[in-house]
Amino acid sequence: MERLSEELIIEILKRITRTSDLNSLSLVSKQLYAIDAEQRATICIGCGLSTEDFSALCSRFPNLLKVEIGNSGSTSGNGNHIDNQGLFVLSSSYNSLNDLTLSFCSRINDAGIASLTYCKKLMSLKLNSIPDVTSSGLLLVAFGCKALSSLYLNDCKGIAASTEWLEYLGSDGSLEELVVNNCPGISQYDFLKFGRGWMKLKKFEFVNKETMVNHFITRHDPSYSANCVYKYDLCCENLEDLRLARLRTEPEGPEIGLRFLLRKCKALAKLCLEYVGGLIDKDMIVLSQSCKNLKSISLWMMPRRFHEHEVFRMGFTDESLEMLAHNCALLQDIELIFAGVEDLEYPEIGFTQEGLVKLMHSCPIRSLTLNGTLFFNDNGMKGLSSAPFLETLCLVDCKITDYGMCFLVHYPCLADLKLQYCSGLTDVGIAELVHAQKLQSLVVEGCSNISENAVQGAARSVQYFLNSAGSGATHLKRLVD
Repeated sequence: MERLSEELIIEILKRITRTSDLNSLSLVSKQLYAIDAEQRATICIGCGLSTEDFSALCSRFPNLLKVEIGNSGSTSGNGNHIDNQGLFVLSSSYNSLNDLTLSFCSRINDAGIASLTYCKKLMSLKLNSIPDVTSSGLLLVAFGCKALSSLYLNDCKGIAASTEWLEYLGSDGSLEELVVNNCPGISQYDFLKFGRGWMKLKKFEFVNKETMVNHFITRHDPSYSANCVYKYDLCCENLEDLRLARLRTEPEGPEIGLRFLLRKCKALAKLCLEYVGGLIDKDMIVLSQSCKNLKSISLWMMPRRFHEHEVFRMGFTDESLEMLAHNCALLQDIELIFAGVEDLEYPEIGFTQEGLVKLMHSCPIRSLTLNGTLFFNDNGMKGLSSAPFLETLCLVDCKITDYGMCFLVHYPCLADLKLQYCSGLTDVGIAELVHAQKLQSLVVEGCSNISENAVQGAARSVQYFLNSAGSGATHLKRLVD
């Protein structure tokens, strides 16, 4: 190895992607050890590293560009010893650092975050479960890190009250990605302070901390004042990826909150709306007319009482599906998830399988996921049998039987099938798939009337789980609990 040129060794190291392999290889010789340390650009540090050890690590790897600190399996108090001093060492050692992730670092607060202002080239910052970082710390980052283009905040309980950091980031207009998940101090109405920052933003996610308890009750913005009209004349025409989760606003009125985005995003390609209360057909009509580039849509829905004496019903109906079919010619991926319908007597689902089948034939849909769709049965399976582009089908808790499985063999392009919690299916229906030999992959999970022996040979790749406990998969409807 020592006869090889340094250029060739560098090329070899570039082709080794596993960190454990790089660590092992660097122990072969002093030359490899030195070259690996010089060339290493990314490193992931777990729990238990002291500030002294961290200093030594920074000395060994002088050219890091991406650093992840923390452990996704930890909790905020589970032994992560990186503190403000360690973060100061990192910031002062790597002025060229452009990507930093901090997870479950309970000993880091605003004083530590302030040291990130040394990283003038920092482009991406992810804070995951950092409870002591506040709005003041984020404001310092906004002031000092002018190159910041991606900000991810998850479960940061200390961020509250002041929105100056949002206002400053908006005035600077450099962010292209903004993700805020489960931060209880941040309201959907705070993002109206982001101002012209919306103009450059390409990806936005906001998941409200509020749980799904009392999900039928309409909530209002507690800071709303009749004398202060909200401004929704913000420009967000470059937004391509939008996810909103667990929000509640009124369909009409001055406090529509982040629902205003559905009217504005002309470049939108991917949309996910998870239990956003107050949405009605009118919103989907406006969206479909504006978003001609929409390729993926995910709707997580729950019945809601719109007026005091009405029955519980969904906000969307077949009219929404019809408008998507008419206006969104590029739509390829659909996910429809219904929750709470089994807890109510005769809820109005809103969608019908006729409306869904019409959409499938009007757009080049390649992937379809249906979860808890009580309206979808064997007739729906028959209707989809002539869908010309469908390649991937996922059915969760759907009312289909072995008779419906007979139609799957006629789907022209179907390659991947996932069946979860479909109690109406038995080995008889799976036998149709075994006989047809058309599928590339099959996943069967939680279908109590299907045996493991029956799925063998039904596809080139087969996975079978009697329940979700052993598979690591999640029954999507149970996310409501």
